[in-house]
Amino acid sequence: MNQNEMKEKPIFPLVLSMSYPMVLSMLVNSLYNIVDSYFVAKISEDAMTALSLVYPLQNLVNAVGVGFGIGVNAAVAYFLGAENPRAANQAVSQGIVLNFLHGILLTIGCLAGMPFFLGLFTEDAQVVSYGLRYSNIVFLFSTVITVEVSYEKIFQAVGRMKVSMVSMLAGCVLNIILDPVFIFGWGFIPAMGIEGAALATGLGQVLTLGIYLALFARGGLPVSFRLDREHLRGGVYRRLYLVGIPATLNMALPSLLVTALNGILAVYSQVYVLILGIYYKLQTFIYLTANGIVQGIRPLVGFNYGAGEPERVRQIHRCALGLGLGIMLAGTLACLAAPEALIGLFSDNPQTWQEGGRALRIISAGFVVSAVSVMTSGTLEGLGKGLPSLWISLIRYLAIIPIAFGLSRLLEAAGVWHAFWVTELLAAGVSVGLYRRCLTK
Repeated sequence: MNQNEMKEKPIFPLVLSMSYPMVLSMLVNSLYNIVDSYFVAKISEDAMTALSLVYPLQNLVNAVGVGFGIGVNAAVAYFLGAENPRAANQAVSQGIVLNFLHGILLTIGCLAGMPFFLGLFTEDAQVVSYGLRYSNIVFLFSTVITVEVSYEKIFQAVGRMKVSMVSMLAGCVLNIILDPVFIFGWGFIPAMGIEGAALATGLGQVLTLGIYLALFARGGLPVSFRLDREHLRGGVYRRLYLVGIPATLNMALPSLLVTALNGILAVYSQVYVLILGIYYKLQTFIYLTANGIVQGIRPLVGFNYGAGEPERVRQIHRCALGLGLGIMLAGTLACLAAPEALIGLFSDNPQTWQEGGRALRIISAGFVVSAVSVMTSGTLEGLGKGLPSLWISLIRYLAIIPIAFGLSRLLEAAGVWHAFWVTELLAAGVSVGLYRRCLTK
């Protein structure tokens, strides 16, 4: 996209042109999550339970990569809007190097800590075995994820949303194709079971990174990456962490939430742990799609803020909020129309269908109102306001834990499901207050 378009093009078509490639990518990405879990569930319900227990640490890896990538995205967009290409190049170079180091640390930490982590939630030897077999492969690709996300956010920061779309689509489609082949075997390829699911995931991420590297090497971008003193020195990294750390915490908080809720639900039945895991797979179809809007507006907000266009920032936020409300309403209607059928994609157990359907009906009551906090958080990150964005996520992902615990004392597992919509109402109110305060300043 021409840089002038980012501050001159009419708001609605601008937001659509920046967002629709990412919405499409997120839809396919969420489909991959669902298909991946669908095939794992065909192995056994224990395998699906193991996948649910590994999910928080997988999300942690993504959180660090994406969160710091958001810091890179916001800095590059801001510096380009402020016509400071030198600082933008420093943000690119330092961002890629630092996220590479993050990936190495995550690989070591997750592989070393997984046996202890699984033991916190289950004593079932089969579930633990499945979890370790999956995680020992999938976490080997942590560095691929963190570097891949860095490039994704850089392309988005300069308005090349279709590059992100093509790269992510290619990786997701390869993953979907390889899942059944590696899990169940085909031709000369042996059946690898749950290890096959992990390998398919990793190879999809490798393909995505390969496309980013090839397109970046072709040039034609207003930024560059170099491992020299000019690009790696200076204090730009402080700005990256100023937004990246709160954004990482925003992304990592769901891991803490799922871990805590698993602990609450495990007291009543492991079926509820499985249902929570299934819900988090299904909700990606809704929330990742909404996140496509967020990814589209974040560089627009940063660029127009850097260019001194506060009114366009307000208009971009209002447009994104309207689109987000539409996505959340569609998700609500889908969950109310056929909740048992959605749960049935991942389980053959009638009890799981019934209890899971009940959970989906209750949780979906908070979808529409959650659009307020999701879109506001994205706008604040685009403004470089990482701390206010973090406060919103703290409400959504930490306040829910004591609410869920208290309601579970009264309603058992149903109390946990009700805690979702109660917390979303609270987070929406806080979001409105923080947004107005930041815009006033």
